[in-house]
Amino acid sequence: MPIIEQLTEILESRRTADPELSYVASLYAGGLNKILEKVGEEATEVILAAKDVSPGTGKDDPLVNEVADLWFHTLVMLTHLEQKPIWVLEALAERFGTSGHEEKRSRSQ
Repeated sequence: MPIIEQLTEILESRRTADPELSYVASLYAGGLNKILEKVGEEATEVILAAKDVSPGTGKDDPLVNEVADLWFHTLVMLTHLEQKPIWVLEALAERFGTSGHEEKRSRSQ
């Protein structure tokens, strides 16, 4: 099973978990604003890590871990809002072969 599906199952199962025992459940219990705060915090950390990265340093670079944190919290947000994370991957797949400029114009119509 792809990691995105595994994570989605775990995140969905945490909806009913005890917030004292599960970090994800504690985010859900905090509501959307708490989750969005975490997404914003992680996005800022990605930007700061990217400014300090040495290109080609590999998977041990702090940037990789910061992006993983951002993606994780974004998955929590999507799941909280009952949006399937796989839908994001499907949206990206649908864009293959389309110019970025063209795709952006199509969204504004």
